[in-house]
Amino acid sequence: MRNRNSDSTFLVQGSVLAIASIVSRVIGLLYRIPMTNIIGEYGNDYYSCAYEIYSMLLLISSYSLPMAVSKIVSTRVTKHQKENANRAYLGALFIALITGTAGCIFVYFGAGFLTRVFQTPLSFLALRVLAPTLIIVAVLGTIRGFFQGLGSMVPSAISQIIEQIVNAVVSVGAAFVLFGYGTKVAAVIGGDQHYAEAYGAAGGTLGTSMGALAGLIFIAIIFVLYRRNFKKDIRREQRMGTGQVESYRSVMRVLILTILPILASTTLYNLVSIVDQGLFKNLAIAQGNPSDTVSLWWGVYSGYYRVLINVPIAISTAIATSAVPAIAAAFAKRDHDQVRHRIALAMRFIMIIAMPCAVGLAVLAKPIINLLYNTTSDSLAALLIQTGAISVIFYSISTLSNAILQGIDRLRIPIRNALISLAVNIASVPICLYVFHLNIYTMIVGNIVFSLVMCILNGLSVHKYSGYSPNIRKTYVLPAIASVLMGVIVFIVYFVLNRALGSNAIATIIAIIVGIIAYAVILLLIRGITEEELKSFPRGTAIIRITKKLHLLR
Repeated sequence: MRNRNSDSTFLVQGSVLAIASIVSRVIGLLYRIPMTNIIGEYGNDYYSCAYEIYSMLLLISSYSLPMAVSKIVSTRVTKHQKENANRAYLGALFIALITGTAGCIFVYFGAGFLTRVFQTPLSFLALRVLAPTLIIVAVLGTIRGFFQGLGSMVPSAISQIIEQIVNAVVSVGAAFVLFGYGTKVAAVIGGDQHYAEAYGAAGGTLGTSMGALAGLIFIAIIFVLYRRNFKKDIRREQRMGTGQVESYRSVMRVLILTILPILASTTLYNLVSIVDQGLFKNLAIAQGNPSDTVSLWWGVYSGYYRVLINVPIAISTAIATSAVPAIAAAFAKRDHDQVRHRIALAMRFIMIIAMPCAVGLAVLAKPIINLLYNTTSDSLAALLIQTGAISVIFYSISTLSNAILQGIDRLRIPIRNALISLAVNIASVPICLYVFHLNIYTMIVGNIVFSLVMCILNGLSVHKYSGYSPNIRKTYVLPAIASVLMGVIVFIVYFVLNRALGSNAIATIIAIIVGIIAYAVILLLIRGITEEELKSFPRGTAIIRITKKLHLLR
């Protein structure tokens, strides 16, 4: 018999992290607005280039640590082996310090070379500012992974919000101050180089460093307070003699064997953005496009399209993070029915969120851009979002399925699938540029192709190794119907209000609110979600009471 409480806890913890991720993304979106207005499209390009290179090194040095730690800690705590879980954490912390320091040194001294490879040499300032962050984030991620393995997402969630608040304040302030300094540098040196934008972008990346440091300080304090009780539990288990204590050599071996496949799959999965940047910029310039034009295109793509598209994808990332320890714990107990049930819950939950987000972005792309940004590139940004909105659904599925495969010990499968998807994506770039002359829309096609191939291959693998088969009608068809109907309503509401009031801001905000309500009502009316399923959702009982009073649930 399924444990509904454990299912509810699993989704509640995932929802806590999802809410924190959304809040963080919204804060990130809000601070990027004034920062973008300060540094402009060229500054966005410099910021994006530095951040992409930093993200790539972060992937290699420490990105896989939280997932690996949460998986190992979860399986050992499930078996009442908290001493082994503690040793796994300490081993991961040692690895984090080594890899983070190595990454920091490499990025700081190699900043000039790395940015020249991506045809964006002035971004070396921003990249050097990011170098120490590799050490901070490595340690921060390890502690977050420890708490996630214990099934608690709250410390990670709060630290994430603190990190982003500090990031926002410092980024905007430092971008403003350093942009002014860069203007003075440009006046002294002369020429038409964008020094002001380059220094402004460096100010933006300083916020990333300070935010990560603030998050680390917070979660380290929580960890010290929690560790007292954890040590008491370890002593209690030692007295009871529950399980054999693993040697540090054995623990390090398990860590490395877990980290390497996760590292490979996550690196390949996220490699697409940095490969796309290097490939697109070099090929577009070789095609004869001026470097300033290519820089402008990439600034719009990275500063508007990527920022907005990543907001809903953050939900799937959060649910995937909580799914790994939950699925790994059920898998460790050989409870395959529970594994499949939790996969189904997570997939349904993500699709119920991702589909309306994709439709909403496509319908309200230009109004949202005009609401948030002061830019002359609103038409290009809106068309990019409208074209690529469907990738929200594909990325959501592939992100979750990646985590599922890692949770059921099929660590090498995502590597193979990511390699195939990346190869198809790389092949699509020159074809779109040279054959179809799609310019920056090449990146949208590449995003869709990569995420679609990845989600198909991962879906087949999840079915093969877990036995999970989605209920197509309930998981995909009904949320899609509700989303399309919601999109029609949102379009009509925005069109009427914008014409009547002449205010894009009011019309957009009201249309979004109406859309959320309409989607929930339609989904309930077409029985896209049942009472039994709602009981497993966060605050499910309260939702059921409200919907029954409104006669939306029978």
